[in-house]
Amino acid sequence: MKKCVIVGAGECSIQKLKEQLVWDSEDLCIAADGGMDYLLKAGVHPDMVLGDMDSIREAEILGQFPVKKLPVEKDDTDMLAAVKEGLASGYESFELYGALGGRLDHTIANIQCLLYLMNRGARGTIIGDMERLLLIRNEKILFRAGDYEKGRRLSVFAFGGDAYGVSETGLKYVLDDVTLKQEFPIGISNEFAGTDAVIEVKNGMLLLCIAENCCNLF
Repeated sequence: MKKCVIVGAGECSIQKLKEQLVWDSEDLCIAADGGMDYLLKAGVHPDMVLGDMDSIREAEILGQFPVKKLPVEKDDTDMLAAVKEGLASGYESFELYGALGGRLDHTIANIQCLLYLMNRGARGTIIGDMERLLLIRNEKILFRAGDYEKGRRLSVFAFGGDAYGVSETGLKYVLDDVTLKQEFPIGISNEFAGTDAVIEVKNGMLLLCIAENCCNLF
C-alpha cells in the first residue's frame, strides 16, 4: 500500500530514518517544518516542505523543493497540516517521524493526529527512536513471533475513555475480556513471550506503544 511519510521537528535519529525509510514510487514524503533538516541529513529529498518555517535551520535550500508556507498563528500544528495534506492527496497509510520527544505538548498533539487519521478512515503510526505508537479501535492486532523476540516490551493504554472487552494473548501477562480503565495503566510494560501475540478490544480504543516494528491487522 502506498504511504505518506511525514517527518516533524521532534526527536529523530538520522540512522533510524536511513534504516526505516523504504520508498515506492507512489509514496509521498512531507517535511513538516524542522523535519526538513532531518531529511537532508539522511539524504532524503521530500516531495513537499510544509510549515511556518520557524524551525528550519537550512532555510536557504528551500528553493529546491515545493514549499507550502503556513502562518505562524494558526489552528493546526505543522504535523496536523501535513496530515491533512496527505489525506487530501488520497493517502490512507501514514508514518510519522520526529513526532516524539522535545516539547510534551507537541508529543500529545502528534498522538492526537493518530485519532484524526483513524476518524477519517486512515491509519497512522508514530515511529520514534525507541518505540512506535498506534491506535486500534474495535479490532484485533496480530504480532508475529518471528518479528518480536521474547522479552520485547509492549504497553497498552485505554484511549479516549475506558476500553471494553480487552484481551491480550501470547504475552507474558494475559488479559481475558477485561475493561481497561483510562485512569489505571494496568497494561504497561507487558512482554512478548516468543509466540504469536494478539491484542483485541471489542468496544473502545487502545493506544499501543511497542518497542519495535512489524504488525498486521486482521
